[in-house]
Amino acid sequence: MYSHSQGKPDKLGVTFSQKGANFCVYARLAESVELLFFDDKDALEASQVFNLSDIDNRTAYYWHIFIEGVDAGQLYAFRVNGPYRPYEGLSFQPDKVLLDPYGLLVERGENFCRDAAIKEGSNIDKCLKSVVVDIDNYDWEEDVHPRHPFATSVIYEMHIGGFTRDVSSGISKDKRGTYAGLIEKIPYLKELGITAVELMPVHQFDPSEHHAGLVNYWGYSPLSLFATHREYSSDQSVLGPINEFRDMVKALHAADIEVILDVVYNHTAEGDENGPTLSFRGFDSSVYYIMSEDRKHYMNFSGCGNTLNGTHSVVRRMILDSLHFWVEKMHVDGFRFDLASILSRDEVGRPMLSPPTLWSIDTDPILSPVKLIAEAWDAGGLYQVGSLAGQRWREWNGHFRDDVRRFVRGDSGLVGKFVARLIGSPDIYGAHNLEPEKSVNFITCHDGFTLNDLVSYNDKHNLANGEENRDGCSDNFSWNHGVEGQTDDPQIQQLRLQQIKNLLAINLISLGTPMILMGDEIAHSQQGNNNGYCQDNPDFWFNWDNVEKNKELFRFTKALIEQRTTLEAVHLSDARRDSLHDIIAQSGIRWHGVKVNEPDWGEHSHAIAMESKQLGSKHVSYVVFNAYWEELRFELPPSPSGKWQRIVDTSLSNGQDIHLEGDKKHFVTKDYLVTARSIVILIG
Repeated sequence: MYSHSQGKPDKLGVTFSQKGANFCVYARLAESVELLFFDDKDALEASQVFNLSDIDNRTAYYWHIFIEGVDAGQLYAFRVNGPYRPYEGLSFQPDKVLLDPYGLLVERGENFCRDAAIKEGSNIDKCLKSVVVDIDNYDWEEDVHPRHPFATSVIYEMHIGGFTRDVSSGISKDKRGTYAGLIEKIPYLKELGITAVELMPVHQFDPSEHHAGLVNYWGYSPLSLFATHREYSSDQSVLGPINEFRDMVKALHAADIEVILDVVYNHTAEGDENGPTLSFRGFDSSVYYIMSEDRKHYMNFSGCGNTLNGTHSVVRRMILDSLHFWVEKMHVDGFRFDLASILSRDEVGRPMLSPPTLWSIDTDPILSPVKLIAEAWDAGGLYQVGSLAGQRWREWNGHFRDDVRRFVRGDSGLVGKFVARLIGSPDIYGAHNLEPEKSVNFITCHDGFTLNDLVSYNDKHNLANGEENRDGCSDNFSWNHGVEGQTDDPQIQQLRLQQIKNLLAINLISLGTPMILMGDEIAHSQQGNNNGYCQDNPDFWFNWDNVEKNKELFRFTKALIEQRTTLEAVHLSDARRDSLHDIIAQSGIRWHGVKVNEPDWGEHSHAIAMESKQLGSKHVSYVVFNAYWEELRFELPPSPSGKWQRIVDTSLSNGQDIHLEGDKKHFVTKDYLVTARSIVILIG
């Protein structure tokens, strides 16, 4: 039995020391609070219950207690009693066992049952448990943050589990799909040349949170904003996941690769008002969630049943504390905020001109060295690309994705929009002297078709998700090139590969920070499923056999990344201190059509050529984008050196499509015949 004392309200969660642990939770309207200890993750009852006194263990809104002699690894949870008036947004249920909102690890026993947290009665025999962690007991050695500027960054969006779970990874079974598994594949990431991994959610989530025997694969439904996802750890000891994650971060840093986390601060795993009471709801539903006007329902701007009330001071502090934790204790280098626009909504869901949470993150000193990337929209129709509050935010540029897809597909009237995306989207980011790399450019991401499927399917094929193909986006701007799905037709296969190269080339030479999706460099396919959130199977895992099978595409992608600073459409110095408009002006861009100085901006134009200076050098680049279905002969402007060297021609076969150092140089002078649906890059 443990002895205990009053404790302190100075820090939420567990503060561990050699003498014991201080526990503190926010529960403003609670009438009583119990701290429960458990002997193991499958325990059917608490081994000890501490009743917190309203007199001795409460300070204002905070309940606290110090337990002497507690060891790291101790499992614990809470029960909270208070008014149960759902029509007022109050959902206290004293028989429900609650995770610590600030808990640093979660244990999920074999007996855990999500439904037990919904049904009436106690769920103590089927509950989740938090873990006491000695967070400072880790040797970071000489860990150094790479701190790559956005100007030179290439981001690789990836799924921890899916990256190494397939048997083709060659990794031992116990490490497949884990943080340790990723460590073994760092040489692959280095060879590819990316500078940062953007990890899909690693906050603890419930994999069983789905229907029809499927799973929560993506993880966009957090149980905790602090806990590391246990199922991604090969070390299943009580404290194993948190240290294996840090081992991974340390190893990536040693390889000069940054770690960016995809974070979900817009909703939780508790669902709508009919969902389970797992943590936040049981402490104060009216504080943690945005409620409807009648207080009976949760507002659903996330599309996942609830919306975190990020404007409330308590929730705002929790978000900032979470970010601080991942930076200071886990050494991550940045964050991509899922549905970030939700954080611009007030406590009833109305968009604000100056949202305090977004500005607090933007101006926070601890976060000042790290990357902040926003998905600047939400499921409630708010779209803020180019207008998100704050100065430091970079944004996923959905306009880049859509306009580039449509141009490459051959849609009419897209040349003007395509050109804007190519040079940093000045129509979106040109005001207020914004940085040239404000835009995070991407063609594909986890949410949608892979690059291979984008050129192989006209329609989504999501029947396996059990929603009769209703889920997933229907406006994909894709084209199957004549056959839906896989084909043995060599001409279609070649054209698809050429289009993949076109899309990769545009992404990697456009002004901004490029992001590529895991597996696109080896033509990964999800068989036309554009919403794999519930699919944890080989179709959605990285197939390492494809690295050899599609080595031509891997080599092309790697070479593009290597030469990005040379090939970039608007060439910049490493510093990039000037504004987007200044950089565009300094680059001396000239637009051409098939005739020099005669660009065709018309509705039926499908091709454009761009000539620009390479800032900091005497060289000039000339790039032709031919999305037309016939070849076009482009007249070349005079080159400063008297001739143009071909660097890229996506229509050519392996070994000729991109020039590598040591390759025989190919020069042209007067004109160039540009194959249908191809890109050519020349340097003079």
